Order: sequence, then structure tokens, then C-alpha cells
Amino acid sequence: MLTGMRVLFTSVALSGHLFPLVPLAWSCRTFGHEVLVATSDNFLPEVTRSGLPVASCGPAIDFVELTTAAGIPEDLQQRRLANGHAFGRIAASALPGMLDLVRAWRPDVIVSERAEFAGPVAAAVCGVPQVELQWGVARLAEYRAGAAVQLAEGLERHGLAALPAPREVLNPWPPSLRLRHAASHHGICCVPYNGAARVPSWLWAPPRRPRICLTLGTVLPRLGADGVTDVVVPLLERLGRLDVEVVVAVDDAVAATWPPLPAVARQVGRMPLWQVLQTCDLAVHHGGQGTALTAFMAGVPQLVIPVFDDQVDNAEAVARSGAGACILPDELTVPDAVAACAALLGDRRHGAAARAVAAEIARQPSPATVVELLGAVARGVPATIRPRRRADVA
Repeated sequence: MLTGMRVLFTSVALSGHLFPLVPLAWSCRTFGHEVLVATSDNFLPEVTRSGLPVASCGPAIDFVELTTAAGIPEDLQQRRLANGHAFGRIAASALPGMLDLVRAWRPDVIVSERAEFAGPVAAAVCGVPQVELQWGVARLAEYRAGAAVQLAEGLERHGLAALPAPREVLNPWPPSLRLRHAASHHGICCVPYNGAARVPSWLWAPPRRPRICLTLGTVLPRLGADGVTDVVVPLLERLGRLDVEVVVAVDDAVAATWPPLPAVARQVGRMPLWQVLQTCDLAVHHGGQGTALTAFMAGVPQLVIPVFDDQVDNAEAVARSGAGACILPDELTVPDAVAACAALLGDRRHGAAARAVAAEIARQPSPATVVELLGAVARGVPATIRPRRRADVA
């Protein structure tokens, strides 16, 4: 391993994009390597809360405001393309600052989450090897296509014919649930990170009834959830008939815009999902990678109601695993959602399937092992890492 590496991590200003990078960044630090995170001005506080050093590489641009102002296409592929254009606009505004940062700080390797494109361009211009962390099951080729249009002028200015491809790709999804395009990706074991989220004392008491966790992530409620949020309160009211308790892990500011919740539900705000889901019997969520993988690791069945981008493929992977079910928004009704919850709670096979996936996730190389791969990439030698053996994770 290269000693004293400098590793630059780059992310757009979205929690679900940053959070998968944090455990790897901290693993680099524990091996004595220098770490720096580059993001836009408006996201500096979120990175600071992770305990990692952070530098601004661009002006504040809000992804949700950017996409909603342009209008949200109903077609999934067109929506992905539109979001790719939005990420490209963010990258174009960040590219000058990213280039200045890379030239001044001189990292040995750059690790970018898949929707951040200024880092890969700066890496190619400055001759620094770049690694991508791919969150989500979907290929999302539309992201690169849309971003390439927005970055065309910058690419031409720096003598690049196209968006550069990463040297290696890291993937936290277990091999059995990946799609064909991800067959050659290097695995990395998911380590749940939920940002600044406190564990309440009531969570340690065993629940008296089956517990359901309902969460919609951080972006979806701000987008209006395409009608999903309109179903939440009626769904909670009907779930009361199942003799369950529901933990609603939705940001307090979002929940404040909803009607009063029924007695069956407890609004808890932003919560550390790893600790919460270990006390639950079912997770109902939007299909974000962090929620889906954390539910797998907790051995919890899942009802996934995806809306856009990678959420759809993530939901299909959950259903394919046998650990849960998927209901698309245009097929979503309260009776069907309640029936799905009852079926998932009543069949132990779903929990067994989730635990089987959890075991496969645990066998993936740890972030500490992946640091060795980053060292190999920095040295320009073949990068290989092996999955952990069953005995290593028993």
C-alpha cells in the first residue's frame, strides 16, 4: 500500500450521495492517509458533521430547486436524463474550483460518487487516477449522457473528447443482486452511516407489537413524492388495524406539513436507520440505496415504493431477492399497500431471504480492505481485492 496517500473524495450536495463515501474516507484516515472532501458551498456543514475535512469547490446549487424549476418528466428515462443534465450543470459550475483544488492539493487518487462529474474531469486533466463509487443497482447511463451535454464546453476546453471513465468502480450491492453492467465492479461492504442522528432511549425497550419503520429519505419529500406522501397518512390509519406500531422516520419539517398522524404512528424525525431497523419487523420506504441495504443487513423485510432513478431498480432487486415487495406509484393504493405489509409480516421467508442477503453483504471486502485497492490504483498497478471468507464474518 502507498503510504501517506492523499485521497480526495468528491460528492454533490445530497446526503444519499455523500453518506456511502464516509466509511471509506474514515478507513483511509485510520491507515494514516490524508483525506479531503470536495463539495459545493451549501453542503459544507453536512460534511463537517461527519468529522471529515472539507473544501468548497463550487457555488451553492440546490439539486431539488434545479430539477423542479425545469419541470419533472413523467417518463423514467427522461427523468433520469433530466437529472443527468442537472448534475452536469452542478459539475460545470464546480469544475474551475475543482481544478484549482486538485492542482493545489495534488491528491494521489480521487474517489467520486457516481453523480459527481467535476472530480473525474479534473482527475483526467491533471493526470490523477480516479475511482467511482456506484450507489444504486441501475446503470443510469442517462446521467452521463445528460452531464456530458452540460460539460461539453469544459471538456473541449481541456482537450477531452468525452467524460472520462473511472479507473475502477466500487459497488456495495451484493453480486447476486447486481445487473450485468456491474459484473466487473469491486465489492465494498456497506457500513451504514446516517449523519447526525441521535439514538433515543426508547429504542432500547423491546416493542410490544410488531414495529414498522416508514421513511422516505431526504430528497423525495421535497419533490412531493409524486403522490406517495398523499397516501402516507391514510396508510398509517389503515395499518392500525394490523395491531402494529409505526415509527415514521421523516424529517420534522416535512412531517409538519402533513395532517395529524394517527395514534398508531410515532413521528421520530431523522433517525439512525441501522439502530432503528434492528428493532423493526418491516421497513416501508422509497427505495434509496442506504435504506434498502441497511434493511437487508438488519434482516428486515421491505415494502418499497420507488419513484425515480435508481429507486426503481433497487426496488426490483429487493423483490427479486425474496426479501420484500415493490409497488410502483401509479399502482399504489392504500388497500394494496396494507395487504402487502400484512403479507410481509406474516411470512417468515422474507426475513430469511433478507438475512441471506445480509450474509452476502458481510462477505464483501471491508472499507479497510478497499483502502489497499486505492493504494494500488494510486501506484498504477493491478487492483485486486478478495471477498471476506465466511469465517472472517462469522
